[in-house]
Amino acid sequence: MKIGVVGCAGRMGQMLVREIAATAGCTLAGGTERVGGPALGKDLGVLAGLDPLGVTAIDDPVALFAEADAVIDFTSPESTERHAALAAQSETVLVVGTTGLNPSQQAAIATAATHTAIVQSPNMSLGVNLLLALVEQVAHTLGDDFDIDILEMHHRRKVDAPSGTALGLGHAAAAGRGVKLEDVWQKVRDGHTGARPRGEIGFATLRGGDVIGDHTVMFAGEGERIELTHKASGRQIYAKGAVRAALWAQDKTPGLYSMRDVLGL
Repeated sequence: MKIGVVGCAGRMGQMLVREIAATAGCTLAGGTERVGGPALGKDLGVLAGLDPLGVTAIDDPVALFAEADAVIDFTSPESTERHAALAAQSETVLVVGTTGLNPSQQAAIATAATHTAIVQSPNMSLGVNLLLALVEQVAHTLGDDFDIDILEMHHRRKVDAPSGTALGLGHAAAAGRGVKLEDVWQKVRDGHTGARPRGEIGFATLRGGDVIGDHTVMFAGEGERIELTHKASGRQIYAKGAVRAALWAQDKTPGLYSMRDVLGL
């Protein structure tokens, strides 16, 4: 399977290049960078700290989608929306790890998924997707007798809050309770807030240092508390999951899939 990477010179893009190069059953189709970027024309292997791979960074995503069987996207919401349209036109598998998308951008991805297979997840790691399944199960079992709060911490450079993974965990908890997260979430608490409403799902966001990603879901009841936690110690787990998703999707019909589909959860 020929897999391309958009944003190939970034930190995540370099990890994806290394993972594709090391994974049996796939080859690197190419990679793109922004117009005028310093990485243009450079070998993707060299950019990723490997021996040369014979593929250079380009600034034309149309050409990349035409060449690749699948493209992996960990860029920005605006770029991902454009890439989804290209994937639909070329019927190329798209793996989306971008977070922070607004409803319009998410709708564009859903529309593109009527033409090609798209795997989208707020977090590509095996552990986090197991956590999503567990959170839904625990929320269903405990009901709203237990308060739910989601605590997350990331490095100081992260631009969206709460994180996409935290919101994914919130959606899993809400699904377990049979409600929509948007109807019960509380993203910020400040000042005189009054008593906590029954059924509310709260979020707390921390930013600092070089933390890759820590997430804890707390179920607090009378006299006891359950905490489910995942801590990422390296970003390579996201690259491994994304490449696995691309390989899984290569023979799938058009549709919007998740990592839970990929992992059979």
